[in-house]
Amino acid sequence: MLNTRFSKSFGVSAVALGASLVLAPIAAAETRVTLKSASSTSSYYVMMVQLGEMLSAQSDGAIQPTVEESQGSVQNVAEAGRRPGAFLFTTPPNLIANAQAGEAPFEQGNYESIRTLFPMPFITIHLVVRADSDIRGVADLAGRSFISGGTGTFCQGQVASIFETLGIADSVTAPEMELSGAPAALRNNQVDGYATCSAHPTPQVQELAATLPVRILSFTEDERAAIIEANPGAGAVTVAANTYAGVDGEIATMAVPVGAYATNMDDDTALAIVSAFWEQRADMADTNPWWAGVTPDLVPQLGAPLHEGVVAFYAEQGVDMP
Repeated sequence: MLNTRFSKSFGVSAVALGASLVLAPIAAAETRVTLKSASSTSSYYVMMVQLGEMLSAQSDGAIQPTVEESQGSVQNVAEAGRRPGAFLFTTPPNLIANAQAGEAPFEQGNYESIRTLFPMPFITIHLVVRADSDIRGVADLAGRSFISGGTGTFCQGQVASIFETLGIADSVTAPEMELSGAPAALRNNQVDGYATCSAHPTPQVQELAATLPVRILSFTEDERAAIIEANPGAGAVTVAANTYAGVDGEIATMAVPVGAYATNMDDDTALAIVSAFWEQRADMADTNPWWAGVTPDLVPQLGAPLHEGVVAFYAEQGVDMP
């Protein structure tokens, strides 16, 4: 049973064979794995719960996942550098590069042991305002109060960087409020908007849009080009119309790669997890469509070396690592 607490497709037959070969030694003893993603209101937490349930079922209980809530990718990477036990976590690859370079806030910890497992749905940046406001573009946020993601999170840093690139950073007021309170603050006109960064559709925005007419801001083509020039790791993404209630036009926004990584994980467990993931990805996409865009060709973008237990697996599938 899954324990949750707060603190281009491969051939199925080949994947199933790989999973069966590695699950045999795992079955001899239970393997406990901590899965860590983001806050319980985010799509990444929902993904981790789904992954945990899938891994428990596919291994017939041999792998025992515990899903932990997190404040975000910065916390995940920081914990990866110091915590014991098999640990699977999500983060954009640039934070791993920062950690391995010893940049703040990753001055302490062993980050050289972080290994790539598989891609996750990319982080999509949502800039949310009220539909009845006169804020129609990102430039209109100048002079407004705006919550740029959770304090100290990757989202907050990414949005701050975008505002800096677009020349509005000094004129946007950042209220002293956490992201968890942002929907209520927007509803009560305490703030003009907020940013949340998660795979789309993100549950928090879905819930808000169901009861409050909202607008999710689009970037212009010139704005997106400037953001990509300043941050080559970012990419343009278009969220389809009607993804959120009342938002009947496409949303031209930005996205950032995300991967699932591991520390302190033995080769058999890593291979069992990766094999099960690719075997079940299509079925998971039937339940949550965000998995549909996860393909093997994204693996080389994830920065950290492949886990030693899955190098041969990906080589057999024709994934060329840099």
